[in-house]
Amino acid sequence: MDPFLKLAIEEARQGLAEGGIPIGSVLVVDGQVRGQGHNRRVQKGSAILHAEMDCLENAGRLTAKDYQQAVLYSTLSPCDMCSGTALLYKIPKIVIGENRTFQGPEDYVRSRGVQLEIVDSAECIELMREFIAARPELWNEDIGV
Repeated sequence: MDPFLKLAIEEARQGLAEGGIPIGSVLVVDGQVRGQGHNRRVQKGSAILHAEMDCLENAGRLTAKDYQQAVLYSTLSPCDMCSGTALLYKIPKIVIGENRTFQGPEDYVRSRGVQLEIVDSAECIELMREFIAARPELWNEDIGV
């Protein structure tokens, strides 16, 4: 397994251990981890701290060139908000652990020139399926249902 996706899965598991939603993300620029994070909406009482947003926040301010050479890893298909942020900063590639339990606007993101790599990780799928079954109300809140 890709070591960066593995790190994103570790972030997801950390979020679950903290009582949150098990989604993790890593930002890689030129083969180096520049940021990592996990969904912290529950932990921080936040409306926006999805895994990708936490990851990008933890990366701090980067140059436009850095973003344009980056790969964003996420254990789950990014939602509209997180996809929009990737588009805003012109991140050219997103590696997605799985998109079976939730699928963001992947066709739109592709239409904007972003390369999506869907790994279809059994570990990512199982993590989300177990969480959704155990905490459907929290999952529904996270995706705005």
